[in-house]
Amino acid sequence: MRALLSTAIGGPETLTVGELPDPTPGAGEVLVAVKACAINFPDVLVIEDKYQFKPPRPFAPGGEISGVVEAIGEGVTAFRPGDRVMGNTGMGGLCEKLVMRENALYPLPAERSFEEGASMLLTYGTTIHALVDRGHIRSGETLLVLGAAGGVGLAAVELGKAFGARVVGAVSSEEKAQAVREAGADDVLVYGRGPFSKDESKALADAFKAKAGPDGFDLVYDAVGGDYAEPAVRSMAWEGRYLVIGFPAGIPRLPLNLTLLKSCDVCGVFWGAFAAREPARNRENIGRLFDLWAAGKIAPKITEVFPLEKGGDAIAKLGSRSAIGKLVVRVAD
Repeated sequence: MRALLSTAIGGPETLTVGELPDPTPGAGEVLVAVKACAINFPDVLVIEDKYQFKPPRPFAPGGEISGVVEAIGEGVTAFRPGDRVMGNTGMGGLCEKLVMRENALYPLPAERSFEEGASMLLTYGTTIHALVDRGHIRSGETLLVLGAAGGVGLAAVELGKAFGARVVGAVSSEEKAQAVREAGADDVLVYGRGPFSKDESKALADAFKAKAGPDGFDLVYDAVGGDYAEPAVRSMAWEGRYLVIGFPAGIPRLPLNLTLLKSCDVCGVFWGAFAAREPARNRENIGRLFDLWAAGKIAPKITEVFPLEKGGDAIAKLGSRSAIGKLVVRVAD
């Protein structure tokens, strides 16, 4: 089978299309003929050996897929050959065939495309876990979303609105701001590119505070990191919750006296570990997402689709922080 492979440490330009043996499902496993694979920020990191997991090479990046069941292993009861499915793989999605655990797959609704199915679970799964399980979001609260035009950012805007919050999206361009408005944000802030001087950091904190109102933000959803984190924390409300999602702008250093002064929480969000440790709670969250999807309250915004041979271009575009919404690789027709 064909796969887009990382054979050496490096950027997207090091990826090459190669051949891997066709896999065979074991007990409790499902063989999926992959149709589409969405690109996410871990794909940028893993090929450079900067992710927390370092798979042995050669490997195919790609953490969430959709496709058609080709074969099932012993004991599988939820799926049969020919079923349309979607699932989170962790890694290996940029290949024509993939073996996955039965409990890692979900039926792909008939009215949804393979591209949509490949774009749902990681971003929305991360975000519902962040807002509900870690952030304990309540209707009427205020939510600041950093990096609001990316895949997880737009998911946070949509879910924040679905849960009754007032949502402010922060982005780096007017084009991105428009996408965030279309996703339902109540307000948008366009910020500059870091790193920031001390005066620039203070100015950004003041801009966040102005958007928050007199009481500050109850929740901050930070999918950016870097020099954006401290100004965001300075704009938080008493007993606010700062949700740590990712670090495309770098890992921030927070002055912890701010957390004391605001009595606020810094909450790490590691959805993959949560899903592995508490599969029942995770599936409950995913079921809630499917209900919101069916009701039209959430929907992945897919802005570009690439062929398998150009999968490296998709990863490069995401890594440059220029992407809006989801980038998807079409693996097979």
